[in-house]
Amino acid sequence: MPSLYGLLDNAIKIGRLTMTDAKGAVHVFGGKEPGPEAAIRFTTRAAEWKIFLNPELNAAEAYMDGELVMDSGSIHDLIKVFYANKRHFDLSPSQIFWRGLSRKIRRFHQNNVLSRSRANVKAHYDIGEDLYKLFLDRDMQYSCAYFPDGTATIEEAQTLKKRHIAAKLDLKAGQQVLDIGCGWGGLALYLAHVADVEVLGVTLSERQLAVARRRADILGVSDRVKFELIDYREVQGTFDRIVSVGMLEHVGVQYLAPYFLTVRDRLADNGVALIHSISTKSPPGVTGPFIRKYIFPGGYAPSLSETIVALEPTGLWLLDCEIWRCHYGYTLQHWRKRFLDNREAAVTIMGERFCRMWELYLSIAECVFLQGSSNVFQLQIGRERDGVPITRDYIGEEEARIAEGETEFLERVVASAAQALEE
Repeated sequence: MPSLYGLLDNAIKIGRLTMTDAKGAVHVFGGKEPGPEAAIRFTTRAAEWKIFLNPELNAAEAYMDGELVMDSGSIHDLIKVFYANKRHFDLSPSQIFWRGLSRKIRRFHQNNVLSRSRANVKAHYDIGEDLYKLFLDRDMQYSCAYFPDGTATIEEAQTLKKRHIAAKLDLKAGQQVLDIGCGWGGLALYLAHVADVEVLGVTLSERQLAVARRRADILGVSDRVKFELIDYREVQGTFDRIVSVGMLEHVGVQYLAPYFLTVRDRLADNGVALIHSISTKSPPGVTGPFIRKYIFPGGYAPSLSETIVALEPTGLWLLDCEIWRCHYGYTLQHWRKRFLDNREAAVTIMGERFCRMWELYLSIAECVFLQGSSNVFQLQIGRERDGVPITRDYIGEEEARIAEGETEFLERVVASAAQALEE
């Protein structure tokens, strides 16, 4: 009779998993090839059957509920064992069934009409800044940082990310900029100081909006850096530059084409947009059940092929495509460590079950980028083929120029986040 023991015996080829069942019997899987190791224990017999029937979702829920506990190591060690052997897990009958079903109904999961988009944003981004302060950098950048050699601190890497984006946008004084999915306002405020541009940041998070507006007031730039609680589909007017970091993942596959049509319609003549999104080197897929249910409802990181298919009918030029491979993995390493360093405070704020869920989220995400197939792309698109210089040389030159004058405003911009969050 098929069982969880058979599934694990067939799947774990790299590393070793030691499992103590609910009756106290010890089972060892793998060990033939060196790799990560973990030891777990089940507190209920029911958990074993639930995980056998739906491994990805039910294993996560068992850990959240205390039915699966770590006998040695951390949950991150268990996740590393899983990702080292993911190819074999994906071939198991239960995984094939659930992935197939998810593919058939993924448009339902990603049906991000306006009302549903607002609810999805609220479920993740409006749970309170006190949690995010525990693991993000001081500027509250909740997206992939930029690690040119992998050694930067999270504060340095997030500044490098903003500088890189500003340089690629080739900003000119007086331009109008739209920031789609502006978060707590850090990037919009940075761009306004880099090039004396006017920025409109839009978000569906009420809490992020309040912080972003307060930061603009603190810095005395609310006359030219404005933030609105509206969906990108509701924005009116045209802009010289559009930037969107970490928002395309919330659009939904069936809305990719309308999204890029909206970007086109909001771009002024000779306008340029930079779209930064999680993606994958793999063909189109689905969002994992744990992430979809507990972390990012309605979320989906589109493949590059899906994105380009949606972009091509708009008539816009794809001016450049940059692939970031390990950067988000390094970002998540910092976030996970900082979260664990502040776990006691997180439990006080959100409770033990939530913290187990958040550990899973950060660990899975880190492994997806460092062991799996996920990456990040930055698409530079425009109305004209020469919207930016035709080689990348200008990016490094612009980064150097920005860096020279950055210190005079960077600390004030970053400090505004702490002040706004305290009020």
